Amino acid sequence: MGENASFWESLIYAHPTCTTWKQEAEGSIYHLASIFFVVGFMGGSGFFGLLYVFSLLGLGFLCSSVWAWLDVCAADIFSWNFVLFAICFVQFVYVTYQVRSVAFDREFQELYSALFQPLGISLTVYRKIVLCCDAEVITLEKEHCYAMQGKTPIDKLSLLVSGRVTVDGEFLHYIFPLQFLDSPEWDSLRPTEEGIFQVTLTAETDCRYVAWRRKKLYLLFAKHRFISRLFSILIGSDIAEKLYALNDRVPVGHGFRYDIRLPHFYHVALPETPPGQPPRLSHHLQRGSPRRKPAPATNCASFLAPS
Repeated sequence: MGENASFWESLIYAHPTCTTWKQEAEGSIYHLASIFFVVGFMGGSGFFGLLYVFSLLGLGFLCSSVWAWLDVCAADIFSWNFVLFAICFVQFVYVTYQVRSVAFDREFQELYSALFQPLGISLTVYRKIVLCCDAEVITLEKEHCYAMQGKTPIDKLSLLVSGRVTVDGEFLHYIFPLQFLDSPEWDSLRPTEEGIFQVTLTAETDCRYVAWRRKKLYLLFAKHRFISRLFSILIGSDIAEKLYALNDRVPVGHGFRYDIRLPHFYHVALPETPPGQPPRLSHHLQRGSPRRKPAPATNCASFLAPS
């Protein structure tokens, strides 16, 4: 204990204390460096936040190097500050290169600003998502079919960028930009399962969409679990929006049945309800097995028909 105490005492008290303080202030370069440090440490996150931090810190270390060379005349202070300036400069160049390498086409940039940026997705993660679809936006002309009932295989996941798509000729709902074209079909299958569309999707206007191939997207999910959770949230939210859209079309008349498009559900005949009382939505929908294929009498192409 005595040796430890003597060590700390020598460390603290070995150096001579300042008996007199300099009356004049340091030069303007020193104070300019301090201002750069204060402002630089107030930077944010992300690519542009890093550019902000490294640029101002680099200028601060550069001013400190000039101050040490001209005013203090201390080689060690100059050397350390210049080394730190060089590190900040290299980091600034590296981040700038990353920002330029993550540049996207206009449609992908708009898609990022509208859908992914509000969720806090970084450009590097978004770049992996874009590369998975080969950075390609596909055109679907008016009145052309994206999928045909009973014929088109479920082998991709598509996100509508522009235009409007009808599902079974408006019987069910519209699909608008920033909505998935086939989220219910995607969610209805396991990664090893195969299936075909039970509805027909037709472009009502000229449309543009992004498509991820099923196998490539599952490989991306296996490598990056964060992206897998992200798509799980986006697909779940999209299916919920489609359910709400279908709720608006639930008939209030007596003796109707309703079949919605989602493979997780199937329609049943409405039970008898007292006169004057509208049927409840819970009577229209009944939960089925998540992976159960619909029976022949319960075609997933939704329709309204008297029971």
